[in-house]
Amino acid sequence: MIVRIEIINGIKTYYVDKNFDDEVMSTKLNTYVDKKDIEDIVNESVDVYTTEGKLLLRFRKNALPEKHVDGFYNNIIKFARTPTSNRGSATGSNSKNVYDNPRIMTNIFGYFDKWSPKQKATFRKLGKKPGVDVRECRFNMDEPDKYKKTLPLIKEIDRMYAKLVPDRYRKQKKKARSTYFKIDNTAFTTITTNVNFRTTIHTDKGDDEDGFGNLVVIEKGDYTGGETCFPQYGLGVNVRNGDMLFMDVHEPHGNLETVKTHPDAERLSIVCYLRKNIWLKTKNKTKKFYENHNKTVRSLRHAK
Repeated sequence: MIVRIEIINGIKTYYVDKNFDDEVMSTKLNTYVDKKDIEDIVNESVDVYTTEGKLLLRFRKNALPEKHVDGFYNNIIKFARTPTSNRGSATGSNSKNVYDNPRIMTNIFGYFDKWSPKQKATFRKLGKKPGVDVRECRFNMDEPDKYKKTLPLIKEIDRMYAKLVPDRYRKQKKKARSTYFKIDNTAFTTITTNVNFRTTIHTDKGDDEDGFGNLVVIEKGDYTGGETCFPQYGLGVNVRNGDMLFMDVHEPHGNLETVKTHPDAERLSIVCYLRKNIWLKTKNKTKKFYENHNKTVRSLRHAK
């Protein structure tokens, strides 16, 4: 709940306290956000701190250039609509078998620290695999021209990260500098896209704990809902087209239901991050190692 509001450097600043303790919050994980737990929805640029002084989020309305937003959408959307079953508990599934999970439109590109099922099958067949469990993602390999056209938006997110959360950015960027397995010259190794996906309440896993999370939404057609919520604090953020949200993704969060008012409405959400295991496995590897590794992965991918 909001306990105090101030204006700092021209930005409205909220201070929030927990509505229930961590034990109660743990019982709500992997369930959908209950609208009754959300007291306030943010619709304007704002900074939010906990009463202990910890930054919970920074939100900026209409912060991203339209040309970058449109360029990203036009080049990623076909790939982003591919159904997958790799999100596990964020879908409400408790199964350890990925094939038992609901198939939703969630995908990754950039680099990842787990092999795909197809790659694992190829490795078993050939009796070998690359020495480092890091891979270039399919979109990069199959659609290099489209991949390049997504970069202006990713770089803009990176620029805003450096400006709005500089202390966390510096720590993450230092790690990114030590590996070639990253997206251009940004602090990110990996991008996750979601289309019309309502996540359950969760905390992010696998990202750099020294960094800070982010969320961008691109919308096509009309819908209501979909707000990104921190139920323990009773707060939601209505992230819409071209808005920029930086948030503590290690606090429990999820989004409310998206209700389409147009049958073809889409809510494409974008999350950029540095995967810790990519950094751990590849830090200080040479450019030659990077190039040879990617060449090997590509050759094994097409092995018969």
